[in-house]
Amino acid sequence: MKALVLERVGELSLRDIDLPSDLGAGDVRIRLHTVGICGSDVHYYTHGRIGDFVVNAPMVLGHEASGTIIEVGTDVRGLKVGDRVCMEPGVPDLTSRASKLGLYNVDPNVTFWATPPVHGVLCPETVHPAAFTFRLPDNVTFAEGAMVEPFAVGMQAAKRAQISPGDTAVVMGAGTIGIMTALAALAGGCSKVLISDLSAEKLAIAGGYPGITGINIRETSLQEAVAQATEGWGADVIFECTGAQAAMHDLFRIVRPGGTVVFVGLPPEPVAIDISGATARECRMETVFRYANVFDRALDLIAAGKVDLKPLLSGTFAFEDSIAAFERAAEARPQDVKLQIRVDTESEAE
Repeated sequence: MKALVLERVGELSLRDIDLPSDLGAGDVRIRLHTVGICGSDVHYYTHGRIGDFVVNAPMVLGHEASGTIIEVGTDVRGLKVGDRVCMEPGVPDLTSRASKLGLYNVDPNVTFWATPPVHGVLCPETVHPAAFTFRLPDNVTFAEGAMVEPFAVGMQAAKRAQISPGDTAVVMGAGTIGIMTALAALAGGCSKVLISDLSAEKLAIAGGYPGITGINIRETSLQEAVAQATEGWGADVIFECTGAQAAMHDLFRIVRPGGTVVFVGLPPEPVAIDISGATARECRMETVFRYANVFDRALDLIAAGKVDLKPLLSGTFAFEDSIAAFERAAEARPQDVKLQIRVDTESEAE
C-alpha cells in the first residue's frame, strides 16, 4: 500500500511498500483517518535517530492516529466494524515482568509504531490488537482522537507527579507535550500552572486556557515568577518538558521543600542536574517514558469536556501533501503546536 516512507535522513517519499496485514484473532483492521506529526517523527526525519533508536532501513512514519474499524478478528469482543477508534501505538509482551508490574511502557520488547525497526501508520490501513484500540465517543472527532496519544504523555506525567488537589505546578517548555502536561496537571487537581518558554506565540496559546499562566523567560525570571506566585515557598510540582541543559539550572530553585520534579523531556545528550540542591530540599524525582494504563482515561477526559485539545491543532494536510507537512513541521514555526495529516479522503471529515 502507499505510505509515507522515511528513506534516510532528510529524504521522504510517498510510495508503495509491503506492510504487515495478517489479521489475528484478537486484532482489528483499521482504515486510518487522521495521523498527527509528532516531534519524534520529525527528529527521525531530520536526524535519523533518537538515542539508541536508529533508522537503518526505510521506515513508515506516524504513531498518533485515529480511524474506523473495517474488520475484526474472531475473538474480538466490544468492538465492531464501523466503530470510530484511536489506537495506543505501543504493544508490549503481556507476559513480561514489566507488564506484570503494570509498567508495560518500559517492557524491553514493546513494539511501538514508527520506532525503528517498527513501521508507523501514515498509510491507508493497519492491523492492531483490539486490546490497545479504543472507541471514540460520538462527541470526539477524529482529529481529537489522534491527539489522545500525546495527551497520554501528559497524563503519565501527572500520574507520576502524584498531584494533590490545589497544588501549584510549573511546566518548563510550551511545546506540544508541555501544553498537554499543563492541561493534564489541571485535570489532575492543580489549582494553577505556570508554563515557561522563549516563544511568545506558544505561551499565548497555552495562556488561553483558564488556570495556565505563561512566563516568557526572555523577559521574566522564572525563579522570580514562581516566588511571586507561591509567596516565596516554591511550586509543589515541576514538570521539565524541554530536555535542555539550560532548563536544569532552575529546577531545584523553584520547587518547594519536599516537592516533586518530573522529568518529561528527553535530552539528546546526558545533562547535569544539581543533586545537592535536590537533596537540601529532599525532593522526589520522577521520570516519564511514554505512558501506561492512562490512554482510556485521557480519552475519557476529552469526551467529558474536561480537556479541550482543539485549540492546539495548527493545520491539517491531505495525505498526498504529507511531505510538505513534514517540511513545515521541521521548520518549527512558533505558532504551530500540532500538525496532522488526513489519510482518509473518501469519508466525511468527522
